[in-house]
Amino acid sequence: MRVGVTFRHMEATDALREYAEEKVQHTERLIRNAIDAHVVLSVTKHRHLAEITVHADHDTFNATEETGDLYSAIDQAIAKIERQMRKHTTKRESRKHTHVEGGENERQEPPRRRVEPEVVAVEPMSVGEALKLMDQQRRDALIFREPGTNLVNFLYRKKDGSMGLFEAEGI
Repeated sequence: MRVGVTFRHMEATDALREYAEEKVQHTERLIRNAIDAHVVLSVTKHRHLAEITVHADHDTFNATEETGDLYSAIDQAIAKIERQMRKHTTKRESRKHTHVEGGENERQEPPRRRVEPEVVAVEPMSVGEALKLMDQQRRDALIFREPGTNLVNFLYRKKDGSMGLFEAEGI
């Protein structure tokens, strides 16, 4: 992995350059295909700032730390980069894939629960009574028969909270 170190508003020292390069090289063990890294070290009055960017194949990891000492800023920024890399690799490894004979990977779906249908008798009632019953039993839908017309109706609650009504011919 190529590591570039840039110094801003300060003199470049070999000790800082080597320390930063060594720390960044250790991150290579956490992520494969790390291409290059860039470290920017700057000092403004009492603010010591370390900015680290690591480029891998299709991923970029960034960290910025500000402390009173450049060595500790580098250490803290590297710790952030390592956390990002660990999170990335564990997320990648935890994805569930099944092997299909065609060589394609498909996402494995969890088994679906079988819901037993509930048989309900269609009772005669008015639309008002059906609304009350839905509110009392906290239902989202209800099938009922109008007493005078013998029509089968389907009353349902919409996502916006309003009600919908379907009418069908008698059974």
